[in-house]
Amino acid sequence: MHPRFPRRGVYAITDGPRPDLLAAAAAALRGGAAILQYRDKTADTARRREEALALQDLCAQHHVPLIVNDDVELAYAIGAAGVHLGEHDGDLVSARARLGAGAIVGVSCYDALARAREAVAAGADYLAFGAFFPSATKPNARHAAPDLLRAAKPLGLPLVAIGGITPDNARPLLEAGADFLAVVSGVFGTADPEAAVRRYAALFTK
Repeated sequence: MHPRFPRRGVYAITDGPRPDLLAAAAAALRGGAAILQYRDKTADTARRREEALALQDLCAQHHVPLIVNDDVELAYAIGAAGVHLGEHDGDLVSARARLGAGAIVGVSCYDALARAREAVAAGADYLAFGAFFPSATKPNARHAAPDLLRAAKPLGLPLVAIGGITPDNARPLLEAGADFLAVVSGVFGTADPEAAVRRYAALFTK
């Protein structure tokens, strides 16, 4: 278990670009998000760096790790807690070498237990699986079943479930072994991100 990584909770993922990004992120953190990931697929390097720096300061105030999606160099430049890598985002070993032993490096494993085993062997800090339900963020995402979480539990790393998760459908994922519920539109697609996070966070206290 990475010392800077929380044990369980809501893994909030931003949906930028949006003009109210910082306000929405602040609301999610007030609601109790355990992790915040900065996700912005645009090529606007200057804006992304400025936003990431602001989010880094915001996360530091809440003692929450900021994870940068896909971009190792941006994570390095702003001193983020770590990076999240998909299958086309470079290899974990190179990311670790760039960011250092203290960085959090997470990996998307989709519906593949074999990819999860490879990630563990390469030194990943957490494993993300999904989509478990239809997702507005990634409508063509591969589908994963809750049993995959049960199968991955013996690998010994924190497990993140993602994909169309709502407070109403999340319980089976937690029962199957998910340590974190990763949410994009379920938090940042709402009018009140703080209240939305609180609804998800309440699932971890039942």
